[in-house]
Amino acid sequence: MVEAMDAALDDGYAASLIGLDAEGTAQVLRALGALASRLEDLTGSVLRHAEEVHVEDLNGATSVAVWWSNEMLVTRPAAHRQVRLAEALGRYDRVREALCSGVANPEQASVVVLALDDLPEDVDAAVQAKAEIHLVALCDHFDAKGLRHLGRHILTVVAPELGEAHEAKLLEDEERRAREKTRLTMSRDGQGLVHGRFSLPELHGAMLEKAIQAIGWADQDPEKRAKPNPVQAGEALCELLERLHDKDLPSVGGVGATVVVTITLETLQGGLAEAALDNGDRLSATTARRVACEAGILPVVLGGKGEVLDIGRRRRFHTRAQRIAIAQRDKHCQWTGCDAPPSRCHVHHLIPWARGGGTSVEQGRLYFPRHHHKVHELMEQSIRQQT
Repeated sequence: MVEAMDAALDDGYAASLIGLDAEGTAQVLRALGALASRLEDLTGSVLRHAEEVHVEDLNGATSVAVWWSNEMLVTRPAAHRQVRLAEALGRYDRVREALCSGVANPEQASVVVLALDDLPEDVDAAVQAKAEIHLVALCDHFDAKGLRHLGRHILTVVAPELGEAHEAKLLEDEERRAREKTRLTMSRDGQGLVHGRFSLPELHGAMLEKAIQAIGWADQDPEKRAKPNPVQAGEALCELLERLHDKDLPSVGGVGATVVVTITLETLQGGLAEAALDNGDRLSATTARRVACEAGILPVVLGGKGEVLDIGRRRRFHTRAQRIAIAQRDKHCQWTGCDAPPSRCHVHHLIPWARGGGTSVEQGRLYFPRHHHKVHELMEQSIRQQT
């Protein structure tokens, strides 16, 4: 039979597709998809037989899955998934029949057997059979993603008296696994960027997503809107971090979670020398001067001999009462054409704090973060021209 299929495939490759119209092409593709499902079922049958005859002994592999991986040069995870599906098809006759008849594809079959395997161990055979019949029937209407969601609720459909407790347990188990797999890794590339990967529970992923959206969508600037979504999200994350206040975070060793920037007085007042972060990273003078008037950054100003002249104090930050007064006066961002509300704005010192500016209502102006950056860029240009 395998030799006959091989020969038939040779004939198929030799056949011409000239004259095959759109409808005919669709029919052929549907038939090929069904054949691929049937072949997957047949492969599963032989893989189950391979377990019985210990085919792994042929090359000393530790299991049929490892042997299959070595023979077909597929990854171990892919081989294990295929062998697990083959084993499950030996237990669920209706799923196997659906795959064999082409009603279900391998991806759908994998999701269905996972849902059935997740049923409580004490569920009787009759309920399990009803669940299998129902999920197989859904394969005509839903893809694997839809089936995965429906499979979670299958017990509520076939046995409502058991379903609620089962779903609660599934959700709790899922959340526990998510907590166990929660990770965050960051690494510096030496070129001014920090790269990272993270895995978060769905709740916290949704919280981060909402915060990023709130910041990103509030900015209606056409130039920013034209940027790719990942770029907009990255900029929104930067703004989110700059909005964090150390009072909202736990202290470590008696010190708040504040980024400390060490900068010379000369640089703070317009020089070009770089500044240093407390973790050893370097910061341009321009950026150091900009963040010197924003919360969450604590500047340590050094004199010519390296002595500490000043450690930034809270007096350089406008109080809540001052912010309210400024908001009542300015109403929105003071950049021409920007109507960002006060809640989205920084308070800018008209006379820079680094140059002796006071922290007062009279000297404070509301600027949307991006426009606050631009104000500082213009100030930097003026400083360069003067020097």
